[in-house]
Amino acid sequence: MPIVKSLFLFFLFVSILSFSNGCKNLPDVSEKIDETPKAQKPRQIVSSKGLLSPQKSKAIMERLKRSVNPTDILQRHIVVEESVSESPLTKGNKVTLLADGQATYAAMFKAIENARDHINLESYIIEDDETGRKFAGLLLKKQAEGVQVNLIYDSVGSMNTPAAFFQRLRDSGIQVVEFNPINPLKTPEKWGLTPRDHRKILIVDGKAAITGGINISEVYSGNPFKRKQNKKTPIHWRDTDIQIEGPSVAEFQKLFLDTWLKQKGPKLSGRNYFPVLKEAGNSLVRVVGSTPGEDNRITFIVYVSAITFAEHSIHMTNSYFIPDDQIVKALTDAAERGVDVKIILPGTTDSKLALYAQRYHYSALLKSGVKIYEHNTSLLHAKTAVVDKVWSTVGSTNMDFMSLLNNDEVNAVILSQEFAVEMEKMFVSDLADSRQIQWNEWKKRPLLERIREWFLNLFVRWL
Repeated sequence: MPIVKSLFLFFLFVSILSFSNGCKNLPDVSEKIDETPKAQKPRQIVSSKGLLSPQKSKAIMERLKRSVNPTDILQRHIVVEESVSESPLTKGNKVTLLADGQATYAAMFKAIENARDHINLESYIIEDDETGRKFAGLLLKKQAEGVQVNLIYDSVGSMNTPAAFFQRLRDSGIQVVEFNPINPLKTPEKWGLTPRDHRKILIVDGKAAITGGINISEVYSGNPFKRKQNKKTPIHWRDTDIQIEGPSVAEFQKLFLDTWLKQKGPKLSGRNYFPVLKEAGNSLVRVVGSTPGEDNRITFIVYVSAITFAEHSIHMTNSYFIPDDQIVKALTDAAERGVDVKIILPGTTDSKLALYAQRYHYSALLKSGVKIYEHNTSLLHAKTAVVDKVWSTVGSTNMDFMSLLNNDEVNAVILSQEFAVEMEKMFVSDLADSRQIQWNEWKKRPLLERIREWFLNLFVRWL
C-alpha cells in the first residue's frame, strides 16, 4: 500500500505540474551559435567608470588569452554570451571562492554585520531552524539599527517554514515578499506550482554580493570530517558560493529589484541601491540571470555554448543532473574530440528519483569518454563548472528541466586564470571524495536498475 500511495501522489503531482507548466521547450542552442557571426568581436568591457574604449577592451582580452592555452571560449563563446545576455562583462571585480556552508555563512554574517544602508536577501529556502533563526536575529538587529532589510523567499522552497517566522520580520519593519504564493487565495489570477525562484543572492549596501547554491538551512552547517568518522552524524551538504565585490554587484542588484517589482513588493524606501562602485580586483564577471520563457533560458544557452567551444577541459559539478539531449550531445562531442570531460555528481541525495534519473544518462556519456564520478562523503549540492582553465561559473542552476525551464536562476561567469586555478583545486579535492564510475562495471548492472532508470526518464520534466 505505501508504494501504491507514493506512486499515486507522484502522478498527481506530475498532473498538477503539467497543468501549470503548459508546453515549454528549451531553445535550440545550435541556432543561437549559427546566428552569431564567427568574425564578430566581443563588445566592449564595462569598468567602474563606464564603457572602455575598443582598444582597452581588446588589450584586456589579449592579456587573458596569453595566460592560458588557445581556446574559443575567449572569442566565439563570449560573443554568444553577449548575444543572449543583457548583462555586461565588467572588469575590476574581486571574486572570493566560498566552499561549503560554514565559509559562506561566515562571509554572509560578516557582510550583514558591516551593512550601513541596506540588505537585500533572496533565497529559495529559508528554514525556521538554528541557522534560519540566527539569520533572522541578525537581520532584526540591523533593521533596528536603521539598515533597511528587504527579503524575498520562495513559497514552495520555504513551505515548511511557519508564517509566524516571516511575520515577525515584517512586524519589525523588514520588507518581505513571498515569491508566487502557493496559496491560491493570495494570487488566484496566476496561481501555479511553477515558476519558482531558485536564486540565492545576498547584496549588502550595493557593494558586495554573495551567490551560489546555498540556501538558509541547518543542513549546510554540518562538518564533513565528523561525517567521515561517524556515519550516524547528519549528512553534510557539499555546496559552493562566491563573494563578489566590484562593478558587477550592480547587476545582481538589478535582478533583485526586478524580481521585487514583478512580485509587486511594497514600495522600497529611498536607499542608495546603486552606489558608485570602485574596482576591487582583477576578474572579469558577467551576471547571468534566467527567467521562464524559451528566449530567457540564458544560463542553459551559456552552459551548452561553453561546452561546445571547450578545447581542453570541462570540469563540472552538479547536484540534480537530468540533462536534455543538447547538453548530453555537447558533452559527448567534447569528449570525442579529446576534451578532458569530468563530471562530479551526487552519490547520496535527498531525492532517490533524481538519482535514478541521473544515472539513465551514464551509458551514453561513459561510452563517449566522459569521466563520471559520484561524491561519496557528502550530499553534493554545488552547481559549478570550469572550462579550459579560464572560464568558470558558480550559481543556482541545476542540470534538470525544473531548473532549466521553470525557475528564476542566476549564475556568475568569471573570466580569470587565477580564479580558475582556485576552482580546479576545489574540483581536485572533490574528486578525492568521489568514486569513479567505470564503463566495464556499469554496463553489467542488473536489468531491474536499467528498467527503473528508463521508466523515470519518462518523467524527467517533473523531477
